[in-house]
Amino acid sequence: MTGIDKAGLRVDRDFAAFIETQVLPGLPVTADALWQGMAAILERFTPLNRALLAKRDELQRAIDAWHRDPAVRARQPDYRRFLVEIGYRVPEPKSFQIRTSGVDPEISTIAGPQLIVPALNARYVLNAANARWGSLYDALYGTDAIEGQPAVGGYDATRGAKVITWVREFLDETIPLANGRWCDWTGSRPVLADPHQWVGRIGENLVFKHHGLHIELVIDRDHPIGRTDPAGLADVRLEAALTTIVDLEDSIAAVDAADKVAAYRNWLGLMRGDLEASFDKGGRVTTRRLQPDRLIVREDGTTETLSGRSLLMIRNCGHLMTTPTVRLSDGGEALEGLLDGIVTALIALHDRSASSRLRNSRVQAIYIVKPKMHGPEEAQFTDQLFDAIEDLLTLPRHTIKLGLMDEERRTSVNLAACIEKVRDRVAFINTGFLDRTGDEIHTAMQAGPMIRKSDMRRARWMTTYEDRNVQIGLACGFAGKAQIGKGMWAAPDRMNDMLHQKIAHPQSGANTAWVPSPTAATLHATHYHRVDVAARQQERRTESVGSLDALLEIPLADGRPWSPEEIRAELENNVQGILGYVVRWIDQGIGCSKVPDIHDIGLMEDRATLRISSQHIANWLLHRVCTASAVEEVFHRMARVVDAQNAGDPRYRPMAGHEATSIAFQAARALVFEGLVQPNGYTEPLLHGFRARAKAHAAG
Repeated sequence: MTGIDKAGLRVDRDFAAFIETQVLPGLPVTADALWQGMAAILERFTPLNRALLAKRDELQRAIDAWHRDPAVRARQPDYRRFLVEIGYRVPEPKSFQIRTSGVDPEISTIAGPQLIVPALNARYVLNAANARWGSLYDALYGTDAIEGQPAVGGYDATRGAKVITWVREFLDETIPLANGRWCDWTGSRPVLADPHQWVGRIGENLVFKHHGLHIELVIDRDHPIGRTDPAGLADVRLEAALTTIVDLEDSIAAVDAADKVAAYRNWLGLMRGDLEASFDKGGRVTTRRLQPDRLIVREDGTTETLSGRSLLMIRNCGHLMTTPTVRLSDGGEALEGLLDGIVTALIALHDRSASSRLRNSRVQAIYIVKPKMHGPEEAQFTDQLFDAIEDLLTLPRHTIKLGLMDEERRTSVNLAACIEKVRDRVAFINTGFLDRTGDEIHTAMQAGPMIRKSDMRRARWMTTYEDRNVQIGLACGFAGKAQIGKGMWAAPDRMNDMLHQKIAHPQSGANTAWVPSPTAATLHATHYHRVDVAARQQERRTESVGSLDALLEIPLADGRPWSPEEIRAELENNVQGILGYVVRWIDQGIGCSKVPDIHDIGLMEDRATLRISSQHIANWLLHRVCTASAVEEVFHRMARVVDAQNAGDPRYRPMAGHEATSIAFQAARALVFEGLVQPNGYTEPLLHGFRARAKAHAAG
């Protein structure tokens, strides 16, 4: 066994050095206490975690048998009752309200966009953290938001005028003047229809508030835009990404101790406030740092400090995977989710210390988002784990707030019961189309062939799932206390479409939703000005919760025959997406990127994309919608397509013609042909194994 001994654990040397020389200095935790506490937590929770994973497998075997074996269905013909009998579905809890307190207003009371960013990329992390304030002029001018086409070439005055008109009309809608319109404003102190919207000044800039979000009018008569404006208005800044999830899970490729330390180090820089990233931009080295806070001077001379940064949460790994970063006394790898919980909370102590340069949580809370939990037992397990971590770090109970991701079928079916188990610390629930659909397919894999992937969003179970998430969250008292979130807009280059469509998320009563970039956050922020989410939540609180039977309706094709062309198109779409993502994950360690789809439309993709695509093909193979040879042919053909799409990347390794030796191609193929036996259809076990092989091969 490699590594060094720490309280009976075998710990990677670089990880141990990172903890002891970079993390612990300045914290009220000694190295001995930490290692002893870590060993105790791993000893206590590892067998419990393993038992929960075993129960997942047990339930899946029972469900597979029910769908596959007529004799089982004859004994238990009612599917819903069968799920209760095997323990998949638990009784609904009595009516309750969450008791979460000590939560920052960005989560509890203000509605606005949310970013998620891979923890391994310091530059992207800083971009996301600094996306609290965004230029509306730039977001509109630089994307296809205005004319359906992005800007090209030098400054286009006609396009600029359209942007200014759009923004003035937006101001008329959100902070209307008492008399006249903003297009006629010449720079005098504006008189608002609602004087309470006036906040104060940052220098010469004017600051207003609407639906809890700030709007800043940038006054600069020396600016090229301000010079031509009667009021000297050079820009309008919106408070945009209120919160950001720094991700240790689906959007990164972290398969060994070096990867884990790199990700943890970026989180440490964020919590200490000293993270920097230098990079070449146009032949000049640029260094990016966290933005400082912003000081507003009110009319009476008093001041108010506004955060210059997005409120940061950290997404830990789920319960499934292990990491060689720490090995247990029996030689086995530590469960990654347990290690993440301990280390990320430890690092977050820096935000609570006086030495932190820039404060993250103003109420000294720690926000950990926990993905891929299956049902109330796993939610309760996480609550108990967080109790133990708080005790290790001598934190007050429920300092650690939980983000409960509603992306697994057993959690959706038992969402109220899951929330009840974490009612004192839950600060976030959300929906996620891709993982939720992947689990839907895998859970009912034996039931029959599934509808096409593009039809899933319109399926009855999916619309019910989206509604129930909001309805149950509101019934459990989330309004004014916690976030109800919605999923990602995956096409970062299609901002015109996003402006028209993503307003549906605040209209649903969700007070946050994921966006793929700081620019998208700025544009999505306009939706939270146009929709009063608090009022919308009040309206939806009277709704009854959507039908459980509808949620449990399996999206089967019901014998509909597909033409050979339809089958081929579905396979091509899925396989091209799998290859396009996997080749970067395996060969370059890129866990999230803008991947061209089969129509060359760039889509932000992470592991959840693989889960649905690979499980969908595995399902069609199982039920003979397609043949293995047809899938093999599509893999080889799409390898050529993906190679061509990546021809401009000097680091790219072609797959076509090298299928037998390309580790990336083999990994992508395994996700499909071994998808049937992957735990809950997850992609992590295969990806981690193939990525480790690729790293070993590159190291010689």
